[in-house]
Amino acid sequence: MEISDESFQEIIEGKTKLLVPKKSITEKVPPKKPAFFNPKAKLNRDFSIIAYSAFLKNVQGPKIFLEGLSGIGARGLRVGSELKIEKIVINDLNPSALKLAEHSANLNNLKNIEFSEKEVCRFLSKYSKKGLRGSIVDIDPFGSPAAYFDCGIRATMHGGILSTAATDLQVLNGLFQGACKRKYGGVPVRTEYGNEIAIRLVLGCLRAVAARLGVEISPLFVESEMHYYRTYVKVLNRPDQEENLGYILHCKNCGHRKISLEQEQECNLCKQKTSIAGPLWIGKIFDKEFIQKMLLEIPNLEVDKICEKTLVKCLAESEMPATYFTLDEIASKMKGSPPKLESAILNLQKNDFVASVTSFSPTGFRTNANINEVIKIFQTIQ
Repeated sequence: MEISDESFQEIIEGKTKLLVPKKSITEKVPPKKPAFFNPKAKLNRDFSIIAYSAFLKNVQGPKIFLEGLSGIGARGLRVGSELKIEKIVINDLNPSALKLAEHSANLNNLKNIEFSEKEVCRFLSKYSKKGLRGSIVDIDPFGSPAAYFDCGIRATMHGGILSTAATDLQVLNGLFQGACKRKYGGVPVRTEYGNEIAIRLVLGCLRAVAARLGVEISPLFVESEMHYYRTYVKVLNRPDQEENLGYILHCKNCGHRKISLEQEQECNLCKQKTSIAGPLWIGKIFDKEFIQKMLLEIPNLEVDKICEKTLVKCLAESEMPATYFTLDEIASKMKGSPPKLESAILNLQKNDFVASVTSFSPTGFRTNANINEVIKIFQTIQ
């Protein structure tokens, strides 16, 4: 592949120079040929840089970054040029993408980077032996990441991070229940907080695979965007003793929802039949300490301002109950207009409930109040 000025363009993302196909910037849908690059995923990569920066500050042992499906290597190249890391190995089956990645590596004078052209699980299995595993393993496929959970976990060292992205949103949000059960081992329910159910299904599947391998996963950070869901988990080389797989029981009649280890057919509030999502992850999805470390890293990095605003919300909700309400959802039950978000949260707190914003929705809030208690409080707000 010839690299010509007509077909390719040099851009700067974060502090990193990248050579990218011009059409990936000018066309609405970035083409897969000669190599795939999605400029809209910059925010996603910004969050990765913050998370990996926070992790690398405190990691014991070798600092090795493995990227299974790299495209032109934008994420791996940014890790190499913006963070302190010993070794980067980026892998893709497209030789044109790797050629561009090599060119970009030279632009950034990166010497600690290697390139691999293998099927992703063959690539990761090469690094699944003790002493070779990655301290950070990143898998960003088209569609579902579930097929790579096995090899991804095996290639992550004890105490390392495994980060995976899912772009099969229709499957995870409940449009194709059968496909979701097949891929992730659980079923979703279509609700206002469907993005949280989706992320919990991904984590539930990861947890089930990890348990089979005798290891534990511990979520550090999750991210929900329009076109993808991304999870960051710590992999620990010990069996998981926690009861963190269960169900979300949602009543479509009154809107009540609860987390449960067992399936329950009847709503606690209105006694109607519940819809059941799961099995899925019912534990925490944010690690408070890790989010605080991410926030401390932002001043040292070139990232979008939105990152800080989102992480502040993640911090607020890190200790909160699972599932969230939206103002519109409550307003439609009340048959009136909702209060402002700040006022809603303040009034819930005044009534001795815990409440916070959520990073999952601009009009969402978490609380331990049930829907009837929320409505009652909202009706008193002028």
